[in-house]
Amino acid sequence: MLNQKLQQKLLQKLSPQQIQLIKLLELPTMQLDQRIKKEIEENPALEVDKEIEDKEQIDEVETNDDEFTLEDYLNDEDTPTYKLMSKNYSANDKKIDMPHAAGIDFKEHLKSQLSLQPIKEEDKDLLEYLIGSLDDDGFLRRPIENIVDDLAFNLNITTTDEKIEELLKTVQVLDPPGVGARNLQECLLLQLDRKENETEAMSNAQIILSEYFDAFTKKHYDKIIKRLEITEDQLKEANNEIIKLNPKPGSSYSNPAFKGVQQITPDFNLETTDGELNLTLNYGNTPELHVSRTYSDMLIDYSKNKKNKSKEQKNAISFIKQKLDSAKWFIDAVKQRQHTLLSTMNTIIQFQKEFFLTGDETKLKPMILKDIADITNLDISTISRVANSKYIQTDFGIYSLKYFFSEAMQTTSGEEVSSREIKSIIQQLVDEESKKKPLTDDALTKALNDKGYKIARRTVAKYREQLNIPVGRLRKEL
Repeated sequence: MLNQKLQQKLLQKLSPQQIQLIKLLELPTMQLDQRIKKEIEENPALEVDKEIEDKEQIDEVETNDDEFTLEDYLNDEDTPTYKLMSKNYSANDKKIDMPHAAGIDFKEHLKSQLSLQPIKEEDKDLLEYLIGSLDDDGFLRRPIENIVDDLAFNLNITTTDEKIEELLKTVQVLDPPGVGARNLQECLLLQLDRKENETEAMSNAQIILSEYFDAFTKKHYDKIIKRLEITEDQLKEANNEIIKLNPKPGSSYSNPAFKGVQQITPDFNLETTDGELNLTLNYGNTPELHVSRTYSDMLIDYSKNKKNKSKEQKNAISFIKQKLDSAKWFIDAVKQRQHTLLSTMNTIIQFQKEFFLTGDETKLKPMILKDIADITNLDISTISRVANSKYIQTDFGIYSLKYFFSEAMQTTSGEEVSSREIKSIIQQLVDEESKKKPLTDDALTKALNDKGYKIARRTVAKYREQLNIPVGRLRKEL
C-alpha cells in the first residue's frame, strides 16, 4: 500500500564554493596553473595583474566621455557579423598544414618488409591482418581460431587455422627477431634460432628454453643441472646467452614521442638555515588574480540607470553579476587552497622534524591522516586531498607527501616505530644478502625479530611486496 506524507530531514550539502575548493585542493601545482588559465579563458570577469595594469593605463588617458558603458556592451555595432560566425574563413584563405616529426611505426615497419618476402598476392591481406593483430610488444596474443573467425565475419575472407599458422611463420622471419611469437618461450626460441654462432652455451640455452622453460623461470637451477647433467658454470654460460635476448621485440620500434615522461614539479620547497626549517609554497606560474574593473564599472553604470531596462539589458546584467560572483569565489578558493596547503605541510614538518633535519628514514615517526587532522582541526578527507599527488623539495631530494604517512609498529621494548623504518631494514637486508642463497620471508622475519622488531611473517611478506621485491627463490642468481 502506497502512502504520501511530508517529512522534514536535516541534510548537509556542499555549496558550489566548497566543491570548487575541494577540487582545487586535489590539484598539484602544474595542474593548478592549467586550471587557472582555463578559468581566465572562460570567465572574462577574472583578470591577472598585467591586464589590470594595462587597463589602469588606458583609464588614465581616456576621458569620461570615452568610457566603456553598458550601452556600448549591448549595442556594439563595430563588430562585423561574419566575425561572430563559426565558419568565418574565406574561400581564398590559404590553409597551411604543419608537418610533425614521428618515429618509426612498428607495424608499418613490418609491412614494409613483406615486399621482400616471396608471398602470393592473395596472401597479402591475410599477412597485413596478422601484423595488425600484434600487440605493441610484437606478440600475437589472440588465438588463431579467433583470427580465422574475424577474417570471415569482418573481411569476408574464408581461410583455415592451418593457413594462418603457415602465414604466421612468414611474419616470424621479419625483423626484429622474435616478432609474431605467441608467448615468451616462443619469442626467445625464435631469437636463438636466428643466431648464427652455434656454441655449447647456445645449444644448452635452446634445450633449457624448449624443455625446461618453467623450471628456468622459477629459477630451479639445481633441477636443470641434474636433468641436463651439466655443471653450474655451463648453466651460467647458457643463462648469459638467454639474458641477452629481447623479451619485448616490438618495444624497440615504438615511437618515443608517445612515451609519457613524468615530470615532477614540487608543490613545496623546504630549506634548512642554521637548524631552522623554512617552508615556502611553490606558486609556479600562478598569477595574482583580480576581479575585472571593467565588469565592476558596468554594474555601477547599471545601478545609475534603473529605469526603462529592456529584456536584453536584464539578461546582460544577470550574466555580468554571475561572472563577477564566479570570479570572486574562484579567487577566494585559490587563497583558501594556499592557506590549507601551508597549514597542513607545516604540521607534517613539525611532526617529522627529525627526519627533515637529518634525512634519516629511521627518524620517521608513525603518522596517519588522523594525526594531522587532529592538530590542524581539518577533516581527514581534506588532509588526504592535500597529500594526494603533492611533492616537497628538501635538502635530501623530492618526496611525495604520502611517503611520510605510515603505520605504527612496536619493538620488544615497547617503543613505537614507523613501518617505513621496517621497510628500510628489509630493503637493506635484501641488498646485503647472498644472491646464491637469498633470504626467505622466514629468514627476514627472524632477522627483524633479532633486531627487536615484533613482526609476523605475513607482515614481512606484505612489506616486501610493497617494496616490489620478489620472493627469495626468484632473487636467486648463479
